[in-house]
Amino acid sequence: MKKGLLLGLVFFSMTLSQAQNAEKEIIVNTEKAVNKIADTTKNGWKRKGNFVFLFNQSNFNNWLAGGENNLSGNIGINYDFNYKKDNITWDNKVIASYGLLQTKNSDFEKKTDDRFEYNSVFGRKATGQWYYSFFLNFRTQFTKGYVYGKDANGKEIRTEYTNVFSPGYLTFGPGMFWKKSDNLKVNLAPLTSKVTFVDSDFTLPNKAYFGVEEGKSSRYELGFYASGYYKLEIMANVSMENTLNLYSNYLEDAKNVDMDYTLAMVMRINRYLTTNLVFQSIYDDNAFQGFQTRQIFGLGMNFEF
Repeated sequence: MKKGLLLGLVFFSMTLSQAQNAEKEIIVNTEKAVNKIADTTKNGWKRKGNFVFLFNQSNFNNWLAGGENNLSGNIGINYDFNYKKDNITWDNKVIASYGLLQTKNSDFEKKTDDRFEYNSVFGRKATGQWYYSFFLNFRTQFTKGYVYGKDANGKEIRTEYTNVFSPGYLTFGPGMFWKKSDNLKVNLAPLTSKVTFVDSDFTLPNKAYFGVEEGKSSRYELGFYASGYYKLEIMANVSMENTLNLYSNYLEDAKNVDMDYTLAMVMRINRYLTTNLVFQSIYDDNAFQGFQTRQIFGLGMNFEF
């Protein structure tokens, strides 16, 4: 009787252990299946774009405190088209904006914004949320840029200083890409090539033009590049987009890190009307010995596509 009871307990324990192992295996296989389904359902292209038009106008009549009539407008496009298939990811973003200002007492229309940028990161999964990557970034402007001043008679004059593709920046290289979601991602590229393109007619004797030597039309750099993107919803109908790019040139003044940070905030009033704030700060000692900043704020018409 005791032997039978003992054998029964042993058999029951073995059966229970096998059942527990089988249950664990079912749970593991179920999790794998769920993850696989989640991955495959996200395969394919995901596209999202935003078009905004900002308008500002000021008018003064017998206004003793002073002021100058002015009219300005800005248009901007922010378009993402991302692709995913199994262990492959390919993120693309196009940012384009242009703005003009006309004041009553000026002979010239002046730009308030002029930007074209294309970003692309191709990745193949390494482990977890990390991918082996190759990225490409291109930046330039749409129209000529001028430096303004006055002649001997006090009349406003302007001198052409920049143009489309002058400067133009092409940056590319292999690296590691960390992506938690479309709203949070970081790319690190320790062997990045950067090429600056300019019109050689702008280069001045004994003075570099955006880092390009006199008579030349391009400059090559090799260095470390890091970029980060973070978009968050601060509260209902208020979103903030942060983009940061850092670059250090191994071949010259590695301690001087170029920086390009952009903050774009959208405060939605309704489906089509928004209040928009854009702030950008750039440090690139080849272009200017100090920080370049721009800020745009206004009521906009907003269309998503």
